[in-house]
Amino acid sequence: MTSLKHDYTPFSSTYAQRPDYAPGVVDGLVRIAGAGPDDRVCDIGAGSGHLTVPLLDSGLIVDAVEPNAAMREIGMGRTAGFPRVAWHEGFGESTGRAAGVYRLVTFGSSFDRTERAAALQEADRILRPGGYFACLWNHRDLNDPLQAQIEALIHRQVPDYDYGPRRQDPSPVIRASGLFEEPLALQQRVVHPVDAESWCDAWSSHMTLGTQAGDRFGDVLDGIRTLVRAHAGGVVEVPYTTRLWIARARSDRGDRGDRGGRG
Repeated sequence: MTSLKHDYTPFSSTYAQRPDYAPGVVDGLVRIAGAGPDDRVCDIGAGSGHLTVPLLDSGLIVDAVEPNAAMREIGMGRTAGFPRVAWHEGFGESTGRAAGVYRLVTFGSSFDRTERAAALQEADRILRPGGYFACLWNHRDLNDPLQAQIEALIHRQVPDYDYGPRRQDPSPVIRASGLFEEPLALQQRVVHPVDAESWCDAWSSHMTLGTQAGDRFGDVLDGIRTLVRAHAGGVVEVPYTTRLWIARARSDRGDRGDRGGRG
């Protein structure tokens, strides 16, 4: 089952309230890929534009691909002031984009929502020679005292809760594809001081938790809000680590762009 094709609509309204990626990681992503102002990037699973916006701020030309209409509408609104962005309906495994076009293909908190082997094939198809694939996530520091309490609450309500591949190293999947060179990893820890109520609201966008909690999701959200109100006051300092994996397309693959059927 391809999770990017799941309906994100119930989780979309507060998704834009999630914290940003660490700027040092985004800068490193652009630098490693050697991407300049005239280079095109395909941001897949672009959602509400969390990665799209800093890529645009870096001066790149971005095609944002997002399957969910509600998320795409939010992202289009956030990027309305940027002239070098275009939004498209598409999936990680079938973007609808032309072959051999992009210097960089990115998955911001979305690679785990795809059939990853197929998504890597699609990324390879649309990359130009020497282009780069990248995936990244924001991971809360679960050793932080408040975050540890939140995790304990979640597991009491959803005993079998599992983050799935979003907290796993994707390097083995990237290597197994045979399409890319050895992936590089980059990370940066950042503490986001955020409005406590807004941060609690943002939990309602947590699809991984929402789908597994089912009817208990509301109780989990209420419990998180109670914990935060008791321990954080009006502002909560949330420690995150942004983790990036980036890999260059192999130069010995002469059939790039010739594997039709996915565009």
